[in-house]
Amino acid sequence: MNGISLPVVHPAFEKLKNSGRLLHLAAGGLILAHAVSHFNQPQSSPLYIGCLLLIAVDIFILVFAGRNILITLPRINLFFRLIEFLFFLGIGITMLFSKSWWVGSVHILLSAAYCYLFYCEKKMLTDEYLAIHHTGISIPALPEHKFFIWSNINGIDAHYDHITISTSHQKSYHFSLRKNLAFEELDQIHEFCRHYLGVGS
Repeated sequence: MNGISLPVVHPAFEKLKNSGRLLHLAAGGLILAHAVSHFNQPQSSPLYIGCLLLIAVDIFILVFAGRNILITLPRINLFFRLIEFLFFLGIGITMLFSKSWWVGSVHILLSAAYCYLFYCEKKMLTDEYLAIHHTGISIPALPEHKFFIWSNINGIDAHYDHITISTSHQKSYHFSLRKNLAFEELDQIHEFCRHYLGVGS
């Protein structure tokens, strides 16, 4: 009896996906505002301002014209998230060196938030799976997946289109499946239940 891995719809992952465009829009707006604030400053570099405007425009194009790109090509999303992180980090460090403590600290916090988003969105490329092994059950979660050994599992309610895991901690995890189970897969889950939980399903 081999382990089985099931692609699932995780509510937290879906919420992050749905908020991705809004977060890109916020970053693009902040970058644009930063560029505009440098227009009338005598020490500002036209090249620097031009780069900021180019990044902001690219992000806006991604948000408004390429909304399907974020879904079909998630690595493009990660690339822009990395740019946003580096931008806020660079501005934060520059402001701290200029002794603009409040502005610098806000940008450093923003860079940390976008770094966390990058990490979570990178996990979504590979970790949106529920896996049933001989040692226990692995459940996708943010920021780290959860693993329950069989002694911590009270029951598994598996159907062709969804699955619910009940744990000994009085918690229940319900997931819709991205594709319906084949009969053999459902039977394999029932076999795990018979073997480790002593129940028929």
